[in-house]
Amino acid sequence: MDKQLATTLFESLASGIRLDVFRLLVKHAPDGLVAGEIASLLALPSTNLSFHLKAMTHAGLINVTQEGRYQRYRANLTVMQTLIDYLTAECCTGHPEHCFDAGSASTCCDTD
Repeated sequence: MDKQLATTLFESLASGIRLDVFRLLVKHAPDGLVAGEIASLLALPSTNLSFHLKAMTHAGLINVTQEGRYQRYRANLTVMQTLIDYLTAECCTGHPEHCFDAGSASTCCDTD
């Protein structure tokens, strides 16, 4: 992943609605949800939602497949994991395995 793609992904998530949509789709992975279900669960008007879904699809955060007359949206978990890997690649001078401990948020600065 490069800086430009990471920036595009963050820009796409820089909306409360889009963040809610993505988190909802992560929760419903791998099956995803159709647009009407997303709108209903988040209490959003479908016209407003379609604008956000289009932007997130264009950024690559979500995938869409046609199912008859419905479109099913799924979180692109591979892209999200790649973004997380990009963000943490240089943790602890390139040794992220030293940064994360299951019992604490980060041990990066521990000197024990």
